[in-house]
Amino acid sequence: MRLASAFWVSALLRRADLAGAVAVVRRRGDEVAGAIWVVVDRLDGTIDLHVPAPQSLVDEDASDDRRFETVAARAEPAAVEARIASEVRFDPDLWVVEVEDRAGRSFVEPPPIDPNAPPPARPVWPPRD
Repeated sequence: MRLASAFWVSALLRRADLAGAVAVVRRRGDEVAGAIWVVVDRLDGTIDLHVPAPQSLVDEDASDDRRFETVAARAEPAAVEARIASEVRFDPDLWVVEVEDRAGRSFVEPPPIDPNAPPPARPVWPPRD
């Protein structure tokens, strides 16, 4: 069973704080099932954006942890803000969390999925000898 969005965001804020980064909720979404987007401000004029990974990129045997993919790395803030605004119009239950960290840490666990990596191997059933 997946953790409620509000609880998961609270844990993310705590992880960032314990690591010495600043994290704030920019937009509050649905308490239970809202999607969560994580914006990482690298404090050098660039921003990373981590969004929920499509289920096709997630290993079927993985736990119920939320999985993320990086859709913008070292991007211009205006482009990321436009994408967020567009998504909010589509999904009013969206959470947006912003992390300020010079090292670019997002504090999402497990780490974001690389969309360019090959998909996980499918198990063969029945097993072949």
